[in-house]
This record gives sequence, C-alpha cells and structure tokens, in this order.
Amino acid sequence: MKKLVAGILTASLALSLAACGGGDKSSSGDSKETKLVVGASNVPHAEILEKAKPILEKEGVDLEIEKYQDYVLPNKDLDSGEIDANYFQHKPYLEQQIKDNGYDFVDAGDIHIEPIGIYSKKYKSLDKLPDGATILISNSVSDQGRILTLLEAKGLITLKSGVDKASAEIKDIDKNPKHLKIDAKTAPEMLVQMYENEEGDAVVINSNFAIDAGLTPTKDAIALEDSNSPYVNIVAVKKGNENKEAIKKLVDVLHSKEIQDFINKEWKGSVVPVSK
Repeated sequence: MKKLVAGILTASLALSLAACGGGDKSSSGDSKETKLVVGASNVPHAEILEKAKPILEKEGVDLEIEKYQDYVLPNKDLDSGEIDANYFQHKPYLEQQIKDNGYDFVDAGDIHIEPIGIYSKKYKSLDKLPDGATILISNSVSDQGRILTLLEAKGLITLKSGVDKASAEIKDIDKNPKHLKIDAKTAPEMLVQMYENEEGDAVVINSNFAIDAGLTPTKDAIALEDSNSPYVNIVAVKKGNENKEAIKKLVDVLHSKEIQDFINKEWKGSVVPVSK
C-alpha cells in the first residue's frame, strides 16, 4: 500500500490526507478473501467502517480504510482507481461532483444522515441573534441549498417562491427580517476553526467536522436540522461496480442491526442510520 503525502490544497481546502488502494483484489494472504479499499472521512465514516471491518472479514472481505480530511480527494481517487469506493458525501454533493467533473459514479447504498447544526459561542439561541448578525456557512455550492433550507425552517429567512430548495443560493433569499449577513467564503472543513475563533455571530457546521472536533451536535448546536433530512450519506462507486459482491456485502453490513445499533449508541442522534 502506498501512502500519499498530505499537503495544502488551496485557500479553500484544509490539510488533506489520503492513501492509495488496491482495487478489489484477492489479498496475498488468502486467495479466497477479497480486498476492498474504501476512502472515508475520519468521523463518523471511518469509525463506522472500523466497526464493520471484522464483520466483513467473516464474509470474506478484507476491508482497508483510507482516511481523508477534505471533500475533493476521495472522488478524485475513486475516479483514478486508487480506491474501490468512498463513504463521506451526501447525495446532492455527489450529484454536483458528477455535474462539475464528469465522474461516472453511482450511489451503491444510503447509510446515514448527519444533521447539520448552527453553532454560536456568543448566543445561546437563535432568537438572541441580533439584527445584522453574521452567519458563516460553507462555500460548497452543494451545501448551500441545505443550509438555506435550515435557516428558513428555523424562521430566519424565507426563500423565493418556486425555488428548488436543494439547489438554492444566497441570491434566492426573498425575506431576511433580521438583515442577516450570510458569509459563504469558508471551506466546510474550516468552519469549526471559525467557530472556535468566535468569527461571526453563528456558524453552520456539517456534523462530521463538528464531531471530529469534539462537539456534540445534539448538545452544542443552538439549532439542528431535522433527522428526516434528505441529505443521506452514501457509499459511492464507479458505475457498474455497485453490483460487485464485495460492494454488496459492504452495504449489507452497514445496514445491519449491529452497525445501526452502534451508530445510535455512539452518536445519540447526531448521526442517524438509514436501513435501506
């Protein structure tokens, strides 16, 4: 197994770490065991995969987990064949990546939802936000519709009639009674640091980054997305590979009661399992 060297991507990307995999091959130690290399975010994805690893081993699958700290390399490495699958992104992000980069990827299985939250070190509730407050949000276009929908659901803004909320942008805001300043300049992986530095008045953070930084979304967020969010995190593979036996076994194990119970116990609502 080769190791990739971590490096600074751009001003919009944090330090990212990845590694190369072997591509659905039999391991040298056991000709009957299939090697499966899956790229994942540290939390919760890699932790869930670690729990699934011994179960898959009994199924004849040698799971190798490659950890990433950004949202770009996992799809690049999947496209190049460095890894067999990735598990870090939700459906709208995958769709946007396919549109932007021409990836021939498919969703091999829906696994869990990570409700996004609004965090603030300055205010304990949304109704305490002052007129003209600054809210920092992700610069990822695929996140913004979700975030704006959350802000609308919490009564902070209203989106224009007829707008597709999944793809809504800041320009689609119709009413903003508190004259909120919505700042979308920050890469999603840097939002926790902005929160810790008390930048802005509130920060909207994806739960995987929040959890990785030691935050508990259900306790630390001043507002949290409903658990029935359509932004389900998935296992992504190249088109056609969703029918491979090792991929099917991976998805089946991630849907198993043992893994779902683990998710519920470990994250207590901050990560919500999907059973199909």
